[in-house]
Amino acid sequence: MGAKSGGRWSLRRQEGKRRMADLGFVGLGNMGGALARRLLQSHRLHVWDLDPAAVAGLVGSGAVAVNGLAGLASCGAAAIVTCLPTSQDVEDVLFGTDGIAARLETGTVVIDMTTGDPLVTGALAERLAEFGIDLVDAPVSGGVIGAEEGTIAIMAGASPALFERVQPVLESISPNVFHAGGVGSGHAMKLINNMISSCARVAVFEGLALAVKAGIEPIRFAEILSRGSGRGYVADTTLPRYVLADRSDQGFGLALMYKDLALATRLGQDLEAPLAAGGHAREVFRRALNELGADVDITQLIRLFERDAGVDVCAPPAEA
Repeated sequence: MGAKSGGRWSLRRQEGKRRMADLGFVGLGNMGGALARRLLQSHRLHVWDLDPAAVAGLVGSGAVAVNGLAGLASCGAAAIVTCLPTSQDVEDVLFGTDGIAARLETGTVVIDMTTGDPLVTGALAERLAEFGIDLVDAPVSGGVIGAEEGTIAIMAGASPALFERVQPVLESISPNVFHAGGVGSGHAMKLINNMISSCARVAVFEGLALAVKAGIEPIRFAEILSRGSGRGYVADTTLPRYVLADRSDQGFGLALMYKDLALATRLGQDLEAPLAAGGHAREVFRRALNELGADVDITQLIRLFERDAGVDVCAPPAEA
């Protein structure tokens, strides 16, 4: 009996590999939509989202719309990709009232590209294993533009064998795919990355306000910083492309970044790792949420530093 069961399991695994060209995708927001469009270049994609317009946009690019979560579960894909706001949303998709976990075929892989809670991810992986379903956490970093251009970094948490299985799918999005470790490691790495990025954003915005007050032109500040030891994504990209150009949105909300900072600092508490800088960044973002609102883009964080320093970093330079 064990041999028969093992044979069926092996056959299903092989079938899953043959059908990896067919993927399901749920969560077509700013990032999810960009990732889905990359996957469409080399996969048949079955998509669903609460926003019909988001689904229609992907269908117009060649995706196949499914009828809700039930349709997603029965679309026959070997892997289901989730890209949702929180781990709670992922849990609802998998185990909620209309959850798909019990309806997926044995051997299906769930690839969670949400920026999630690594502790919740580990628990979800254990629950999915009871149905013969694997979970890979594979969050991304590099923004919507990075996703659209195929340069985004993908950090995956999975066993070596499972990572090898899904690696071709992830590499069809971007060549920058990294195996972070076991399940949950991808989400832990993403939280740490976002915490470091937020600390840098706070420091650079604070420095920019000081530079303007000291009489340094904002664009000159960005140019010099991007060639010095303070260089990084915020100096190289955020300042010239978003803050100083026209204060445009980067497509990532303050509320989402605060969520990531809260998760990162809670992980630090759980693992007894002090996070003084991360804790400070979290409180700055908490203040921004209270003063600017939850729906505001992270670019608008600069307004706090402008107000505190009494400067306008987008003001035209004074004539000599």
